[in-house]
Amino acid sequence: MSDAKERMPLHDALLALHTARREDDVVITSMGAAREWMTLGAQSLDLPLVPSSMGTAPAIGLGVALAQPRRRVIVVNGDGAMLMHLGSMVTITAAAPANLVLILADNEVYEVTGAQPTPGSAAGRADGASLDFEAMARACGFRSVFHFSNAVQWAQQIERVLSATGPTFVLLDVSSVPGSVGPRSPGPAAARARELRRNLTPGIA
Repeated sequence: MSDAKERMPLHDALLALHTARREDDVVITSMGAAREWMTLGAQSLDLPLVPSSMGTAPAIGLGVALAQPRRRVIVVNGDGAMLMHLGSMVTITAAAPANLVLILADNEVYEVTGAQPTPGSAAGRADGASLDFEAMARACGFRSVFHFSNAVQWAQQIERVLSATGPTFVLLDVSSVPGSVGPRSPGPAAARARELRRNLTPGIA
């Protein structure tokens, strides 16, 4: 991964989000973001996708956003996971949920499997050019698109970003976490999904 681009620590990026999120926001995280998010303290509408089929977080977030149009739904995905399901970006914009925020934490590596360069990174491509996720989001039709490399600027602008009319795409240039391991599941996935459903729709068993 090139050191030329400014990057923010993943923990700092997520701490800003954790501070800014509303109590009724649904936050869905995956891979390294899920690992870091769980250290910040779980809330009833959090869904760390651990274990997960890599790349499914945006599609799950879309489903929740469509089913719960009065709630803000925030998905934090990794670049490696995003590359596995790029089609979800146009699926999101085709449905156009105004309450969905897709945050892409881009560290240009498959962090939890050994920090191998992704095919979207300069190091992972024969042409040496990084994939431009911001341009891709605009081409797909996201209504609001933002890009941050600095943690202070991200924290200063986050309220405005999260309040923008969606679907919203946020690209965060983040640093990889050396020696990191994969996230550990906080419990059986099926039971956690049922708990989220109950929290989203009180009165439904």
